[in-house]
Amino acid sequence: MTASASDKLLDWYDKHARELPWRNPPGEPVPNDPAWPYRVWLSEVMLQQTTVAAVKPYFAKFTRVWPSVFDLAVASDDDVMAAWAGLGYYSRARNLVKCAREVARRGGFPQTEAELRELPGLGAYTAAAIAAIAFGERAVVVDANVERVVARLFAIEEPLPGARKAIRQHADEITPKRRAGDFAQAMMDLGSQVCTTKAPRCLLCPLSEECEGRKAGEPERLPIKPQKKAKPERRGTAFWIERDAQVWLVTRPGTGMLGGMRALPDDGWSAREDGSGEAPIAGEAEQLGAVRHTFTHAHLTLSVMGIKATTAPPGDGEWWPTGEIEEAGLPTLFVKAARLALASN
Repeated sequence: MTASASDKLLDWYDKHARELPWRNPPGEPVPNDPAWPYRVWLSEVMLQQTTVAAVKPYFAKFTRVWPSVFDLAVASDDDVMAAWAGLGYYSRARNLVKCAREVARRGGFPQTEAELRELPGLGAYTAAAIAAIAFGERAVVVDANVERVVARLFAIEEPLPGARKAIRQHADEITPKRRAGDFAQAMMDLGSQVCTTKAPRCLLCPLSEECEGRKAGEPERLPIKPQKKAKPERRGTAFWIERDAQVWLVTRPGTGMLGGMRALPDDGWSAREDGSGEAPIAGEAEQLGAVRHTFTHAHLTLSVMGIKATTAPPGDGEWWPTGEIEEAGLPTLFVKAARLALASN
């Protein structure tokens, strides 16, 4: 591997960097703006296991409603969870609020990778990315895209997850001291646009001459991943309890599946395989249909039962106008269920 690999990649990035709302132009110094670390942090949290296209409107909304980490720190949990609805992986939203409050307590973001790791919800990747992109510190930033680039560049044959130690070591070897943030983002862009999972565009790659995987003739084979296990099937029931053009919504427990989100009452499907359970209120229930949803760990078929109520169910909850259900901030699963129920009326 030549010592010029990082220079070649940075030259490529100067010409081909994606223009993103949370990015600084290539080659520009880190902005002297208190909001800059906030924007970098927010984007990195949102981008975990989520596409750039999906994140853009959420990033725009969050930075409009809460333009600084101090604004987010004083926001209510319900408002943040509602604004996050549809983006998925809701533990990120809960950790977002916790982290914002800790940053506000400290008076701002710490600037070193080690101190950033102390913040709630920040793992190794996110802390390194913020240190490099927001503060210009040299940090070894390894996400799935970087992992793929490095595994091919050095022809790392050990299967994942065991290969991650070697991948990190090699990523460290080519990470320069200068332009740390640009280099991290260049590696991400290379992995997402050129060194793709399938059909990598090797002829366009600035590192093609150095790439051991390409020399071996099978770059697409790397990194070697373990065989995926089949996702289990789950079944459950949600209840559309309606009274006077209003539907009864509950707030799910703060931890666990879709924690802290508004939702339709259900039968506890996240904890059982058969979806057995009782309705939260007595009354004649009508089968409205079923919706299908896929989580990272399981497929779910959720039956939707309609109940006409005269009183509120026991326990905490709220009546929500059915005509404004899209503004309730329901997670995608329950948006599907609500749309099915409304279409059945």
